[in-house]
Amino acid sequence: MSWKVQSNATDINTLLLEESLFFNGNGYIGIRGNLEEGLPKHAKTIRGSYINGFHDIVDIPYGEKLFAFPEKQQKLLNIIDAQGIEIWVGEDNYREKVSLHSGEVLDYTRILHLDKGITERVLHWKSNKGYELIVNFKRLVSFHTRELFHQFITLTPVSKDIPIQIVSSVNGDVKNFADKDDPRVASDDEKRLSISNLSWTDESSFVEVQTKSSKLHAAVLSTVSVSSESISYRYEINDGASIQTIMKMILNKEMTLDKRTFIADSTRYEDLQGSLLAINNKTASLSFSELAKLQQEYMASFWNKTDVTIDGEDQIQEAIRFNLYHLLQSAGQDGKTSIAAKGLSGEGYEGHYFWDTEIYLLPMFTMTNPELARKLLHYRYSILDSARERAKEMGHKKGALYPWRTIIGTECSSYYPAGTAQYHISADIAYSYVQYYLATNDKSFLKDFGTEVLLETARLWLEVGHYQHNEFRIDAVTGPDEYTAIVNNNYYTNVMAKYNLQWAHKFSLLIQEEDPIYWQTLKNKLSLDDSELERFLSAANAMYLPMDKTLNINPQDDTFLQKEKWDFEGTPTEHYPLLLHYHPLTIYRYQVCKQADTVLAHFLVEDEQSEYVMKASYNYYEKVTTHDSSLSSCVYSMMGARVGYLDKAYDYFIETARLDLDNIQGNTKDGLHMANMGGTWMAIVAGFAGMRLKENGLYFRPQLPKQWDGYAFHIQYHGQLLMIRNQKDSFIVELLSGDQVDLYIWDKKYTITTDNSLVITN
Repeated sequence: MSWKVQSNATDINTLLLEESLFFNGNGYIGIRGNLEEGLPKHAKTIRGSYINGFHDIVDIPYGEKLFAFPEKQQKLLNIIDAQGIEIWVGEDNYREKVSLHSGEVLDYTRILHLDKGITERVLHWKSNKGYELIVNFKRLVSFHTRELFHQFITLTPVSKDIPIQIVSSVNGDVKNFADKDDPRVASDDEKRLSISNLSWTDESSFVEVQTKSSKLHAAVLSTVSVSSESISYRYEINDGASIQTIMKMILNKEMTLDKRTFIADSTRYEDLQGSLLAINNKTASLSFSELAKLQQEYMASFWNKTDVTIDGEDQIQEAIRFNLYHLLQSAGQDGKTSIAAKGLSGEGYEGHYFWDTEIYLLPMFTMTNPELARKLLHYRYSILDSARERAKEMGHKKGALYPWRTIIGTECSSYYPAGTAQYHISADIAYSYVQYYLATNDKSFLKDFGTEVLLETARLWLEVGHYQHNEFRIDAVTGPDEYTAIVNNNYYTNVMAKYNLQWAHKFSLLIQEEDPIYWQTLKNKLSLDDSELERFLSAANAMYLPMDKTLNINPQDDTFLQKEKWDFEGTPTEHYPLLLHYHPLTIYRYQVCKQADTVLAHFLVEDEQSEYVMKASYNYYEKVTTHDSSLSSCVYSMMGARVGYLDKAYDYFIETARLDLDNIQGNTKDGLHMANMGGTWMAIVAGFAGMRLKENGLYFRPQLPKQWDGYAFHIQYHGQLLMIRNQKDSFIVELLSGDQVDLYIWDKKYTITTDNSLVITN
């Protein structure tokens, strides 16, 4: 049920979208779903292959550059294109290319196999001269061999004795896509790669490139083999930039082509050519079917821990699995990389990592695949020194200020009101560390890197904040809502800073008890004294959280409620998103939210406010939120369920579930919206099931939308696997592995064992 995403589209515009929707990745490499044969020359396409974290350094231009503005930024690069496989039919004097836009397409289907981890295209095609054949294209990016992009093509003749010429290409002459009219896409289209090595043998083609400024190298080793007995091969180099392997044969029975492309970069390997040859040799004995079986086994393991089932709506079932699948494909798994805003599906936001990872993406991995979550958390630790340096650049003596957008740790955001001013990212990262600990009880995590990150992020708040009238206040920051910038006492920032400070103190107590020798070593390393820990607690206890007693809501900041409300009725539909049609200062002067801000804070730290205040805040901010950000609707879905608006929660969930599949925001071509994909999982698990991780245990507040007959999902808690099911007549919790779990359902405590499942009749 719903394990396939299928399309029969052949029009140019839809094929552009499908380059994102059908991308293949494994957290290390990502290959957009381009057609092997390419598109007509006039067609718009973003042909892309990426390595997670592979970047160049580009200058940031300013009209007026002030102190501590970042001078350079990192930019994810589109690397060597090895997707190309052209199939030509006919004799030397007249050949036709097998294509969706030539000859006669008798039938065409494209399938993303979510359970198998492969994509497939089946084309039944007839040439103008009457040659007829069926071509089956399969491709995967391997979870077994992370450097491998594998294409496998089966050609089946329908007519007799078809003259075939196949051209397999590896092209190093590539550059990034640019759109000067959209700030979410890079405007710099300068070519930033040069070829440093191009060679071939009878067994393989090799292309190596070097970046212009960072001097990083990336390389591709490609092999091609054909099952036909009578075949001729030759190699050609075009413009010193691409290698073509040209094969000729007569197709009179089913034939297969196996193309293996091994991709690597110099941040992981020193000798790229030697390393890729060795990896090729290691997998040479494995057939495509064997590698596909290994891929399917990996996916089965993932789905056994991660699958979410929806009873009653097939389109939603398809969407949730689609979203989870692409989250897996985009998640860095080496502790040195993270999840970019567009994953590895495209170049939107230049491949940068944002706060999205910690607040929207990590929850799913933390609760289903904690070993992968730990690696994503380690990435932030790997750039801690850069965060310390950034704090000093910003005038702070101590602490860690994480960059708003980055790849290798330095700030890449040139627009500081909606970039560097979002200090909350340091608290967001700390929050994700705490949530991981609460979910796993992983004490080694505290010692390996968790405590150090909590302490350094907590230090930042003592530097940024100040006391006034015995209250701790934080001035001149920007919260998640980027339509309101540089404000005092943003509620979200303050409450998250409070959480950060409290848990830094708690982590210090935990590690003192767990390993006092390590604790002393860490104190010495950080020049930390006990009085500083007490100041953490004092600041947290005195944290000012704005409150409007007339409206009974938490104001988004000190001045938000003083502003005039945006004229929503007078704003044309085509003027959304506002950021593309109005100057930032215009937007800043009004009560208008791009996305959930205070409402998001109520979700993350709900115990700070009463049910009444959370509901009143929801009612107020919903009226002034445009949801111009894909990060917004899922939050309003989760909090809608939390405050008793189940129908609204469902409506917001529908907006978020198929955001990319239905191209709701109109920019899926630039890459998938990863945070929104994580938000769909959260909207079900934290929204409709009401799951919360708290210091004293695991909580649920299950509800069932009337449109569904039920839903089910898996989570891991303290190393134990749970199955949660909510049906029309009952709520069921089963312990599939482990000894015993205590949890709370609607604040009532229950104990579950493997022999004693929990069944609550609705």
